Amino acid sequence: MWRGLAPIGRDAGSQGYRRYAWSGADLECRDWFRAQVEARGMVYEVDRNGNQWGWAGDPRGADAVVVGSHLDSVPDGGAFDGPLGVVSSFAALDELRCRGAEFTRPVAVTNFGDEEGARFGLACVGSRLTAGQLTLAQAHALRDGDGVPLPRAMEAAGYDPDTIGPDPERLGRIGAFVELHVEQGRALDLTGDPVGIASSIWPHGRWRFDFHGEANHAGTTRLADRRDPMLTYAETVLAARREAALAGALATFGKVAVEPNGVNAIPSLVRGWLDSRAADQATLDTVVTAIEAAAHEHAERAGVDLRVVRESFTPVVEFAHSLRDEVGRILGGKLPVLGTGAGHDAGILSGSIPTAMLFVRNPTGVSHSPAEFAAEDDCVAGVLALADVLEGLACT
Repeated sequence: MWRGLAPIGRDAGSQGYRRYAWSGADLECRDWFRAQVEARGMVYEVDRNGNQWGWAGDPRGADAVVVGSHLDSVPDGGAFDGPLGVVSSFAALDELRCRGAEFTRPVAVTNFGDEEGARFGLACVGSRLTAGQLTLAQAHALRDGDGVPLPRAMEAAGYDPDTIGPDPERLGRIGAFVELHVEQGRALDLTGDPVGIASSIWPHGRWRFDFHGEANHAGTTRLADRRDPMLTYAETVLAARREAALAGALATFGKVAVEPNGVNAIPSLVRGWLDSRAADQATLDTVVTAIEAAAHEHAERAGVDLRVVRESFTPVVEFAHSLRDEVGRILGGKLPVLGTGAGHDAGILSGSIPTAMLFVRNPTGVSHSPAEFAAEDDCVAGVLALADVLEGLACT
């Protein structure tokens, strides 16, 4: 399975993945998912929001146990973030069939669409729509970098955008969702464990900073006469790093757009996107407020206009303790329990259904990069752990 999926959407230059929502690479991944479902004699289904499902048992049955993750990627992302969870889910089903296990509850593998938000700027679109955390109007307003609206992109990919919206009836049939994911940090590497259990997801969000200055000639305009938004943006980036370090939080400006974007032109607009995360809401609020205050201070001093827009936000997610404890019991009660600063579909769905997560060791801690890695033995350990969880939850 891994070898079959690996070439899809891989850039020959960076060796990273560019599997953006509703793109050609994404559609190839979707075809791969459907082929895996049908090869196992499972029931294939696409829901109203474009999420894919493969069912073992009655798709309309109650109290289902669902496993899976996503197949899309960030720009030049790694091979494991998302796909490891989907591949491991199919492999766990294969393992249970080898054991001769018989399900007493419906079981499904899912691929949630547009989890990374690389194309339309909002993470977890598929699960947000399903859980009713993204309204129809908000979804229709999403645009990619070329101005293509989400509905048009879905339609071009062969999906009906008129059906999107909350799906409470589907969620009402799910008794548990367990998502396996490569760890996006080094906690397991430091403890020496191949697999861990998630406790919570830090609150996190994305903010857009629009710095409006005055375009002018780079070779003729005196430094004293400039209203250069790039300088204010640079000061804000440094302020973000400083404030995050002081608070023990995280703050990153990882995306920037410049107009007119000429080498010999002072910019008229610099637009930067801040990603910030912290262990608790109060700390996150403190960090973002301080960053905004520093940005306004530098902008006023430079004669630059500033507008800050919060584009997305996810509050702290405490995974259902009962399900988390049951997963720990099934796995022997010895696995480490750890929090994470990364968002996941399991976090979005946690407000609607019981969810849990398993992490597989990442020895470098690198993620969202071609250097992302998990050793084969650890991946197998993750598959066996997921199979044990499925057997404990759905075969008793």
